[in-house]
Amino acid sequence: QVQLVESGGGLVQPGGSLRLSCAASGSIFSINVMGWYRQAPGKQRELVADMTSGGSTNYADSVKGRFTISRDNAKNTVYLQMNSLKPEDTAVYYCNADLRITPWARFRNYWGQGTQVTVSS
Repeated sequence: QVQLVESGGGLVQPGGSLRLSCAASGSIFSINVMGWYRQAPGKQRELVADMTSGGSTNYADSVKGRFTISRDNAKNTVYLQMNSLKPEDTAVYYCNADLRITPWARFRNYWGQGTQVTVSS
């Protein structure tokens, strides 16, 4: 059974920083893309940033220059460093991974349970 477990959310003032972590565990053969999505109240879930196993990254325009995604492939862990946070960054942040559990299995998409990030004074 594969699990994605996020940590690092919380309450921060505008202009502050937070670092999110997500560790994938269980029977995992390989992970392709790992990333972060977020969903604010009343809005659709949106991509924040993702990263391939080779290191290619993709960011939403709204977070470019403020957020940095990184990975530790040996630990099946992805991080999101969030700087210069704004109230509009307030959302539940979800970890996502595209992985396969055996060499012959197809890649499947997995989600974490989400962690709340609140930016408020």
